[in-house]
Amino acid sequence: MSRTCSVTCTSSLAILWLSLALSAHGAEQASYPPSISLDDVGQWVEKAPKEHPRLLASKADLAALHQSDRKDPLARMVVQAIVREATSLQREEPVRRQLQGRRLLGVSRQAVERVLTLAIAYHLTGDRQHADRCEREMLAAARFTDWNPSHFLDVGEMTFALAIGYDWLFDQLSPASREEIRRAIVEKGVRLPWETRHNGWVRAANNWGQVCHGGITAGALAVMEDEPDLAARTVHSALHNVTRSMASFAPEGSYPEGPSYWSYGTTYNVILIALLESVFGSDFGLSHAPGFDKTGQYLSLVTGPSGLAFNYADGSASRGVEPALFWFAARYDRPDWLLGEREMLRASAKRDSVRAGGRFAPLLLLWMRPEEAPPEIRMPLSWQSRSETPIAVHRSSWTDPQATFVGLKGGSPSGSHGQMDIGSFVLDADGIRWAYDLGAEGYHRIESRGMDLWSRAQNSDRWTIFRQSNHGHNTLVIDDQLQQASAHGEITEFSDRPGEASSLLDMSKVYEGQADSVQRRVALFASREVVIEDRLVGLKPGSRVRWGMITKGTPERLDEPTLELREDDERLRLRIISPGAARWKVIDTATPRNEWDSPNTGTRMVAFEAVAPEGGNLRLTVLATPGSASETVADRLRAE
Repeated sequence: MSRTCSVTCTSSLAILWLSLALSAHGAEQASYPPSISLDDVGQWVEKAPKEHPRLLASKADLAALHQSDRKDPLARMVVQAIVREATSLQREEPVRRQLQGRRLLGVSRQAVERVLTLAIAYHLTGDRQHADRCEREMLAAARFTDWNPSHFLDVGEMTFALAIGYDWLFDQLSPASREEIRRAIVEKGVRLPWETRHNGWVRAANNWGQVCHGGITAGALAVMEDEPDLAARTVHSALHNVTRSMASFAPEGSYPEGPSYWSYGTTYNVILIALLESVFGSDFGLSHAPGFDKTGQYLSLVTGPSGLAFNYADGSASRGVEPALFWFAARYDRPDWLLGEREMLRASAKRDSVRAGGRFAPLLLLWMRPEEAPPEIRMPLSWQSRSETPIAVHRSSWTDPQATFVGLKGGSPSGSHGQMDIGSFVLDADGIRWAYDLGAEGYHRIESRGMDLWSRAQNSDRWTIFRQSNHGHNTLVIDDQLQQASAHGEITEFSDRPGEASSLLDMSKVYEGQADSVQRRVALFASREVVIEDRLVGLKPGSRVRWGMITKGTPERLDEPTLELREDDERLRLRIISPGAARWKVIDTATPRNEWDSPNTGTRMVAFEAVAPEGGNLRLTVLATPGSASETVADRLRAE
């Protein structure tokens, strides 16, 4: 039988089996949360086709990859970049077991990137050197004493790496290598939560649940013909526990840990679903999780015209290509969710690299559709998350490069990867990010000092770090005090009215003991101006309230109520509407406050202070006017 006939016939038999299975289990697969029993999962494992490759792609899918570049010029660029990357890896030594502090995570991620690149390069070219180099990479990892199970993310990602390589190159591996890698997948990965104490992540409600269940399930499904009971238990556990993490998507597709952790957790969530569907033809209802069908727009919604994300929580504002977005766009037929993604990918591929897509970039070839005409943008200009970490974003346009964008953050400092950033905002106008969030402090730097970075207690070391406290955010500081770590700020009003979109955040509990009521309203007007208005009630007479905004703009005219920020050829005017006597000052944020703080090069905070009068009430109003704005609402604000 020819290779083509063998591939086609095997694929047809698999499709026939899957169609029969789906018709028999249609109601079961549609329910959410999944209710399938362990015995039923065992039957699915028993009946599933056992051919390799089967994870994320079949043999036919991988055989067809080399034709993808004939349909899409961008796919051709990705193919060329991947093959160049794989060729360059021939000169690199395989991974070594080197921990950074308590983590092996960097090594595990390097293994994922290398295995995906080398394995898919083999299927693109048929060049045996890529398969052989991938085999060396996997054997090196398989021979580690362990994959650092005390920090189980490391195990989850390493298991995924070896599972993909084992499955995609099953026929190319020597029998001895195949056995050694299979044994490592089982003993250093899949068995651990069942036979050791390293199972605290199983019921995690944050990105850990998505990453670890995704990675361990990949390992279980890669070896399921040899370990059917272990595979069934692992899949059953993932189906019934990853829902704790997926609850975060409800109701509007937001993510409480911010866009950086959306990228991490959601990518592995997509991988988990794609794994189940590639092996069983069903995700057993996981994709029916409330909000999951909307989360494909989340990154676009929280990314401003500057190209930077609204990076609340522990995350970076920088954005790279997100391969998972291509999966979402194809799955839900929403090409507008890819706004800017192809442009970023094209720019990266032109630089002979696909690193903008991170370690998962090779998966683009499985999830990309050919580029079509520019899609209709159906995403809203104004949006709120309505989630446990409430945020709101407003923008003046999706297509105008000078558009204004503002994001407002609620929630609690005690949330997963939370900061004392309640009331903080970011602001873009005329293609510039004017109001910045400084992002996360380096975990290893803090942990290596013996500081407790992960306690959310009010007296935690976490809140002594400048980037983590309200002193280092675009929010209020009252009498130099911290926000309440256990408290929560809610968005109580939201309007998407064109020309005057706004959100009102009640921060009263976050400032409990400092004021009776603290509310911040952010509004975006037709003029593309933004107003930030704070109303404080019940302050102690004489209390000092600091309003601050971190920027990279150069400030001018500090001695006046109106300050002008300049960056490149653009400018933004910040006008204090009230209190009228307040004047701007500049606070140094570039220089570390403490020896454990990182520098924030190129940044400064423009700020002013107001003193509470005898009545204890204050109103702080700031108008931000882009340099390109042709009108202003200043007079209207004064009248109000």
